Amino acid sequence: MLHQLKIGQTGQILSVKGEERLQNRLYDLGLLPNTAVTLTGRAPFGDPLELSLRGYSLSLRLSHAKQIQIKEESVS
Repeated sequence: MLHQLKIGQTGQILSVKGEERLQNRLYDLGLLPNTAVTLTGRAPFGDPLELSLRGYSLSLRLSHAKQIQIKEESVS
């Protein structure tokens, strides 16, 4: 899941779970399947997360990040 990435780690979105309204909102924000996303930071208490994707930064609630399944990209 997206919330399990470590800072600086990148993953590829596989799917977005949750109710349809949340899915649509996350899709509107660019969190679509096959999109690469990098965790760039966390707030002091871990919520929200700061992500980098599609050339911009996005802050996302931890509860929403738990709805996004990713495939972690291996480091070569």
